[in-house]
Amino acid sequence: MRDPNVSRALAGQLSPVRRATDLRRLRAERFDVLVIGGGVTGAGAALDAASRGLKVALVEARDHAAGTSSRSSKLIHGGLRYLEQLEFGLVHEALTERGLLATRLAPHLVRPVPILVPLPAGQGARSLPARAWRRAYYGLGVAAYDTFAGLVGGGRGMPLHRHLTREGARRIFPSLRTDALAGAIRYHDGQVDDARLVVTLARTAASMGATVVTSARAVGLVRQAREVTGVRVRDLEAPPNSPDAEFEVRARTVVAATGVWSDDMSRMLNDVGLRPGIRVRASKGVHLVVPRSAITGETGLILRTPTSVLFVIPWGGHWIIGTTDTDWRLDRSHPAASARDIAYLLDQVNTVLERPLTTDDIEGVYAGLRPLLAGEADSTSKLSRTHAVFEPMLGLLLVAGGKYTTYRVMASDVIDRAARRLGGVRPSRTADLPLLGADGYAAMWRDRADLARRHQMPVGVLEHLLERYGTLTLELLALIDADPLLASPLAGAPEYLAAEVTYAARAEGALHLEDVLTRRTRISFETAHRGLDSAEHTAELMGAVLGWDAATRDREVAHYRARVLAERQSQTMPDDATADAARLGAPDVRGFSADRGGDGDPAQVNAGW
Repeated sequence: MRDPNVSRALAGQLSPVRRATDLRRLRAERFDVLVIGGGVTGAGAALDAASRGLKVALVEARDHAAGTSSRSSKLIHGGLRYLEQLEFGLVHEALTERGLLATRLAPHLVRPVPILVPLPAGQGARSLPARAWRRAYYGLGVAAYDTFAGLVGGGRGMPLHRHLTREGARRIFPSLRTDALAGAIRYHDGQVDDARLVVTLARTAASMGATVVTSARAVGLVRQAREVTGVRVRDLEAPPNSPDAEFEVRARTVVAATGVWSDDMSRMLNDVGLRPGIRVRASKGVHLVVPRSAITGETGLILRTPTSVLFVIPWGGHWIIGTTDTDWRLDRSHPAASARDIAYLLDQVNTVLERPLTTDDIEGVYAGLRPLLAGEADSTSKLSRTHAVFEPMLGLLLVAGGKYTTYRVMASDVIDRAARRLGGVRPSRTADLPLLGADGYAAMWRDRADLARRHQMPVGVLEHLLERYGTLTLELLALIDADPLLASPLAGAPEYLAAEVTYAARAEGALHLEDVLTRRTRISFETAHRGLDSAEHTAELMGAVLGWDAATRDREVAHYRARVLAERQSQTMPDDATADAARLGAPDVRGFSADRGGDGDPAQVNAGW
């Protein structure tokens, strides 16, 4: 539990000093719940448990949201296509969570985004019945979606849908091909910076007393007879050959929220002769990022494809186009987009655009893996997006599957199961618990012009901060007041402030250059240089907080450059196997020295994850 004399915002700062303190707690204390995995489900589980008054720890092998949870389509949505598949329970659940996030839990991070459903055109009078049927069919689906949201959405937070003629659709999305369009339906879903939501969840858990440590890899289970009593953890930031690098964390219950890495837990169970009773398949989703000028439109798009659906979503000064949905059996830490994936996405989106996109339009590419509960379906697009909780061994709970949008339900379910084991634990209260930055957000947004004037800052810059940090913006403004140079733009990414990098290292647990360039900001896919032009400035700012010497700064920049080079090379490869091999040509900076006994040339050492 946190000191009641300390504010939530201060108690939730994941500073370098806080990490050292939390490492000592991991070694010395026994926890009610130890969560493995710092993605959206793991962070949500840690928050759920801490908010019930339990003693909680969370360990993550890399960084918050380093895997699936930073590589989504950036949507908080009910899953319009799941209505067509008659998965009413999943839609009900997701729309409820969408409403909670947009109105109560994280209104500073989740906001409405309009999306068009184009209605295909036909030729001649004979096509009129088919066109009328399609409008009625899609219109009924979107109307049902809105109805679900109004009945169960916990506060809708989204405008109602609207039917548009061909001319009306073209007015708000001029890039649509006239001959491919008979009209459209506009509806709204939620948009989120997925990585920022996860770090905010982790910080909110920390603000309620949770111990939160990244770069801490679970390497084995600790048992007494047939009961799990803890986990062996390796601190990947410890000096090479340090006797303190590996230690045991004691816990009454261990929760594994490891997503597509659930097979790692299975191997740990196999070592003690148990089968986990759960199997997760990884589905690769690739997204392209193009400049806003490449497509003229005021809304997003949702399109049918032969295998799934395709979103074209406005993202600040960019568009995000995705996603693919293909089975992935290769390296799960660094899924790679191939030239085939990129060509597929371009082919699909170009069916409706007047000016076709080419590879020259692409600013960034990112690939992520969805954890799907394995079934009998041949195609990953047909596997379930529902979740499951298993207890393969006394004291160990596994949670897997699900959707990003329903993370809070997954977290509540697994902690409910832990609570039955622990006894005397109150019910989940996260449905009524605003995340850090949410309290007072509406008032601060309303008064943003006055706040900007007081701090001699353009209103647009303040709006940028409010939409990323909510009321925690005051902490960044305090940094700038203390050091006005932090109000300057970041090199190579003028839409971000230098203060945001300093804040990421001081309060958001960022330990490495890629943590800031790929997750605390999205510079790695929002710029054509993929963050290379920002790397040295970012390293200088982070180093001032983390105490990096010149050699450490140079090593961080070299690792990041090697990563970008490997990703670019992978995106020219013809298939998954060659793309994966190219991506693994760059090492993971996290744990590099600890795992290999010293420094090395990052361009010549293969990743060991």
